[in-house]
Amino acid sequence: MCDRKASLVVLMCVIFTLGLASNGLCLGKKELETEKISVNLVREVQRGGYQIVTTDELKAWIDNKKDMVIVDTMPFEAGYKKGHVPGAVQFLFPKAGDMTAWNTSETAGKSKEDYAKLLGPDKNKTIVVYCGFVKCDRSHNGAMWAVKLGYKNVYRYPGGIKGWKEANYPVEKVK
Repeated sequence: MCDRKASLVVLMCVIFTLGLASNGLCLGKKELETEKISVNLVREVQRGGYQIVTTDELKAWIDNKKDMVIVDTMPFEAGYKKGHVPGAVQFLFPKAGDMTAWNTSETAGKSKEDYAKLLGPDKNKTIVVYCGFVKCDRSHNGAMWAVKLGYKNVYRYPGGIKGWKEANYPVEKVK
């Protein structure tokens, strides 16, 4: 548990530093917004019981052909179809707040069993879940539910498709 707390503190410091770097030592409202986003992300990770992967780490995993399932939680037409991380599969999750109980009206009619089938039978396989950007809760809900379904190596990619594109990494599109 100490390792997990230490990791969360390091994660928060990294996010805080990245926020400063990307905003050029932002002051005032921008700094408060960075703090709010950082603290919210750390709290979601604590509640969800999953881990975090950075843009560069995920790119390296893909380049090294790591055996994993990458889940894009954006709506099909609005997000996934227009561009997603290479190899990602789509599964819609709600964008606001913790989805504490499964609600098929928020998952395009899909059940927990449908999600487990998408993730596969190997509970030790690496699962990476992302959405549009750090503030989007869809990836939190997808990662949290993977953990609830018994998957052990669950990662949330908080930068999402926006971070992926900002890094100038290639995207796949659905025609």
